Amino acid sequence: MLNRKRIILSLITLDLLMLALAFNTVGWLWLHHGISDGEFVLTPLMLPAVLLILSLYLIDGYKAQTEMMSLDYTSQHLIALLAALLATLVATFVIIPSGYTLQQSRSVTILSFVLLMPVTLSYRRSIWSKLHNARRSRSLVFLGDRESCFEFKAECEKQGLRQPLILCSPQTSAAPHSADPGLRVFPEVLDQLKTGQLEIEALILRESNREFTDELSQTLITLYFSGVPTYTLELFHQTYWRKIPLYRLNQTWLFQEGFQIAREPVFERLKRISDIVLSSLGILLGLLVIAPAALAIKLEDGGPILFKQNRVGRNRIPFSLFKLRTMRTTEGGDLYTQKNDRRITRVGGFLRTSRIDEIPQLLNVLRGEMSLIGPRAEWDKLVADYEAKIPCYHFRHLVKPGITGWAQINYPYGANLEDTLSKLEYDLYYIRHFSFILDASIVLKTIHVMLFGKGR
Repeated sequence: MLNRKRIILSLITLDLLMLALAFNTVGWLWLHHGISDGEFVLTPLMLPAVLLILSLYLIDGYKAQTEMMSLDYTSQHLIALLAALLATLVATFVIIPSGYTLQQSRSVTILSFVLLMPVTLSYRRSIWSKLHNARRSRSLVFLGDRESCFEFKAECEKQGLRQPLILCSPQTSAAPHSADPGLRVFPEVLDQLKTGQLEIEALILRESNREFTDELSQTLITLYFSGVPTYTLELFHQTYWRKIPLYRLNQTWLFQEGFQIAREPVFERLKRISDIVLSSLGILLGLLVIAPAALAIKLEDGGPILFKQNRVGRNRIPFSLFKLRTMRTTEGGDLYTQKNDRRITRVGGFLRTSRIDEIPQLLNVLRGEMSLIGPRAEWDKLVADYEAKIPCYHFRHLVKPGITGWAQINYPYGANLEDTLSKLEYDLYYIRHFSFILDASIVLKTIHVMLFGKGR
């Protein structure tokens, strides 16, 4: 079994080595505008090194489950390195006092990061390809009752998981009349594992399964301590898919580990300060975009420029959300915006795709009704319906809604109750695991979403 920690350390080592080679190679080739007199530079590169590793960490560039061959990851990778480049330039020429080695040439810094973009991506793809080929023959083994087995299979298909999947019953034998072609008994799988006939990626257990005998429980403990990766189903959801499975929700769920927002008010205060500073800056810069967008809206159909709607905020407090109007002012129609919805104007379609229509929400952020990052602010009419149909839906109102968020970048626009359930799983993950690192990750991935027009 491949050692994930070794892969992470290898990637970090390669990143640091390539960064040092890139800066020094460009510095030597660019000698008349270089950063040294032909000497190998190392210590001054600590700043760009930290920023490089941090930016790649934020897009899961060190995570074994990340599909690094995809176009989505390629875009995020380039955006991450561009962010590291900009942060390096700002720190070098704005924050750090004069005398810092990298201040001798902006060109060396820029060209070095440009060189790093294809290089760091290429060896990630190579390592991922080898890892994928090695993992392709290893199975995920799920142990639970029949219903939970096939629910897990359906979720794997929905998530696009390509690895072989073995569904197991904890029974010691399968009665002929109850045998299911898609379900195996765990002792058979265990025998294959012991004899080396089967390699597994991980063993997943349904937490509340009451069919686990003392003997089976001891066997699972032995496997775990012998090095077989073993997850509860909830932990597997959080580790592989970074969401909370809704079956785990109950009124005591909030008292588990995590929830820094609720337990540490200092996080909330710092988040509010950053919201005020960034939304104020965003409003000033956004005026350059809003002015022509407002003119285009008015010229197209003569209707109002702004759209206001009652949304539900933190602690279920309603507020009026502001957006640029993207739909015709006709009454009625579906509560959800559908794909190719005829109510969307031509100008509105562009504003939605580019996310320009959401810039006025910065006013809601400045007023304290929203945050830059958080669960989507839902229409009060829909919230009333969701709370009647979805147990514990109100948990998402523990935090302020956001312009962008974990659910928004991981799941497409919700157009029905099933989509809402799926997005809630991501919202709850954000609420439980909130951190400024997670927020920074959302920012980078939101840039990718905006650039490729994946909004609706």
